[in-house]
Amino acid sequence: MDDLDRRILSILRRDARTPYTEIADRVGTSEGTVRNRVDRMTEDGIIERFTVTTRTGNVKAMIEISVEMNVDTAAVGERMVDWEEVDFVWQVSGEDDIVLVVDAVDTRAVNELISQAREMDEVKSTKTRLILDERLG
Repeated sequence: MDDLDRRILSILRRDARTPYTEIADRVGTSEGTVRNRVDRMTEDGIIERFTVTTRTGNVKAMIEISVEMNVDTAAVGERMVDWEEVDFVWQVSGEDDIVLVVDAVDTRAVNELISQAREMDEVKSTKTRLILDERLG
């Protein structure tokens, strides 16, 4: 991955629907080059998915999860990634092991996710932070 790929990714992170012609103009190359690079980055797994961020009035939260020692954190995260309201599953360093970024219809739905996590044998504890405001950086 080179500087041109990084510049293309930066634009797509802010708006994945940006037309390739506009990206090409902004980075100083052709539309075909942008298309080929996006295709290659998708095939190589650098771009995992194109997604939609909404402002629907839903409750967004981070659920921080600590697991027991000698637990395969990646395997626990793989089970959680399939939960409908989960946007991201991050393995993190520090006091907690996993962070779920969730987009739920209301606080009851967030609480149900917390309960679902706590029911897993590997989960030792959870902490939840409601996301009050969000800005693209």
